Amino acid sequence: MADAKEEIRPSACPLDCPDGCSLAVTVRDGMVVAIDGDGRHPLTGGVICAKVRRFDRHVNAAERLRRPLIRRPGGPKGTAEGFRPASWDEALDLVVARMREVAARTGGEGILPVSYGGSNGRLTEGSVDRRLFRRLRASRLRRSLCAGPTGEAHAAMYGPMPGLAIQDYEHAALVVLWGMNPSASGIHLVPPVQRAQERGARLVVIDPRRTPLARRADLHLALRPGTDLPLALGVIRRLFAEGGADLGFLAAHTRGADELRARAEPWTIARTAEACGLAAADVAHFATLYATSSPAALRCGWGLERNRNGGAAVAAVLALPAVGGKFGVRGGGYSMSSSRAWELADATNEPPADRRTIDINRLGRALLGDPSPPVELLFVYDCNPLATLPDQNRVRRGLQRADLFTVVFEQVMTDTARYADVVLPATTFLEHHELRNAYGAYALQLSRPVVPPVGEARPNYEVFAALLRRLGLHRPGDPETPEELVRTMLAGHPATLAALERDGIAFPAIGDRPVQFADVFPRTSDGRVHLFPARLDHAVPHGLYVYRPEMPDSRHPLALFSPATRQRISSTFGELHRGIVPVELHPADAAARGIGEGDVVRIWNDLGEVRTTATLTPDVRPGVAVLPKGLWSHNTLGGGTANALAPDTLADLAHGACFNDARVEVERWGPPPAGAGGDGGSGR
Repeated sequence: MADAKEEIRPSACPLDCPDGCSLAVTVRDGMVVAIDGDGRHPLTGGVICAKVRRFDRHVNAAERLRRPLIRRPGGPKGTAEGFRPASWDEALDLVVARMREVAARTGGEGILPVSYGGSNGRLTEGSVDRRLFRRLRASRLRRSLCAGPTGEAHAAMYGPMPGLAIQDYEHAALVVLWGMNPSASGIHLVPPVQRAQERGARLVVIDPRRTPLARRADLHLALRPGTDLPLALGVIRRLFAEGGADLGFLAAHTRGADELRARAEPWTIARTAEACGLAAADVAHFATLYATSSPAALRCGWGLERNRNGGAAVAAVLALPAVGGKFGVRGGGYSMSSSRAWELADATNEPPADRRTIDINRLGRALLGDPSPPVELLFVYDCNPLATLPDQNRVRRGLQRADLFTVVFEQVMTDTARYADVVLPATTFLEHHELRNAYGAYALQLSRPVVPPVGEARPNYEVFAALLRRLGLHRPGDPETPEELVRTMLAGHPATLAALERDGIAFPAIGDRPVQFADVFPRTSDGRVHLFPARLDHAVPHGLYVYRPEMPDSRHPLALFSPATRQRISSTFGELHRGIVPVELHPADAAARGIGEGDVVRIWNDLGEVRTTATLTPDVRPGVAVLPKGLWSHNTLGGGTANALAPDTLADLAHGACFNDARVEVERWGPPPAGAGGDGGSGR
């Protein structure tokens, strides 16, 4: 018998990572047998992360949903039992019937879509799906789980100005990595940083943990979670006080420098060090390095936004390159998100409805509270709320409501899908068309299916188009096929469309390595950097750049920190990692509590508890407990994760989540379980 023919097909990764790798997928007999990078993307250059290299395990996982499921009458919510297989027609008929009932009774607001498509492109999030829910006049969801405070601060200060290209970090004399760990997410920043170090650059890492790059750093500032604002203000004050501020640049290119300086004035090195839990000499050294180094590259991550001071902290960090005059040279400036380098047209074909808005970070309150009208139908897609939202126990109780009809449109049987009344099987990005602009690299990519859908899985754009038609909400001229949606989004950009259709990848007119204040400039109303935007000062409680310290809590003295790992992208791939994930503690904190390596511990606060094992490491600063984000119920001994301990309080800007404001106590609960072994949750 002849050998099966293998074919290498191009694709692109849309998962929630800044890099947006281009891929070469080896297919044999309609099955993925290998995934690698290819050379179309100049940043990723054929190198991909282990998570995506093994994506075929996710495509073919035992938990993969292969056909629609309907919960049997009386079937218990919260388990994978109690479902029966159904046809697509039966499942969609049931969903449409319930949508009509709820819309007739509540004017549409009793329907709530819950999605958060960080791991999806423009075809599977924010196009046909959004059209459906707008025409249903459903409640609107404020999608502020991540990047709300950073986006708000950046837009007010610089507008959508593109950032420093990741490749250009190798030209820096100083690299500052603030609130991000590229060894776990965004791996293509690591080689340029290493090349910069080989050429003599200094590296500063600001993170409560000693990450892999922190081990290589010249200076690691392991600050207390939630104190990024004082640290940035302390450096700004030192720059102004000791001649490190570029007064000429400030006069020519900024507004609000005097107001920023006044707000930074109280933050002496000594006061900054005390607030951050750092040595004063280290804070002063950082300020001196930043003042005297050029080019200086600053990578602002998203970790520092996830607390009560998050928006102001990001604003202060983003002010540093302007105060220090670090722009105008390759390798100098800042980078955060470059997603606005592409201005894609809206393919929704329906304006937003004037409906109530429900905050995703307070979904549990919305499901259990008394909104009028109540949420009666929940439609979850591109999201796993039980694994990703704060106040997990309240969300779970909401999903348990007997009178709540829940639809989950998913690739695998997630913790959330176990609470559904109808489960619809979704395709992965290897099985459908996708258009995705990376938010770290300057690339727009169009990918096509490389393998057929597993089982009866269907793509988002196809299912939402079918729902629109069944509900009688489709209108002539609505773009709904992938080709129609792409042409609509790229209307007026024929060269970009041609490049995508030819190569699968396109780059903006500014190229993929713009220099700030040479090739690109602030896109504010006056073309200047707004260092003290009035709208931010009005929006932030107590005023912009005013630090709100945490309230002492002797019952819960440890800060719970929930970073990304090398195993998961948010909660994606959670079904593949079934081991118990330990909480990381500093040896001094463990000794004070009588906790040994591998012991079973109880992590608790007033919101709930998590039981898991403990691992002791000096890589965590004292006073901090680390339990990674994205865990599923099978990754702990009691089913709860760090989200069960995270408050649903909101950050100072854009209703951002405050995961890093969780304060807990940890106590020994028992000896190491027999045969215990984790799945390497820390990613070290």
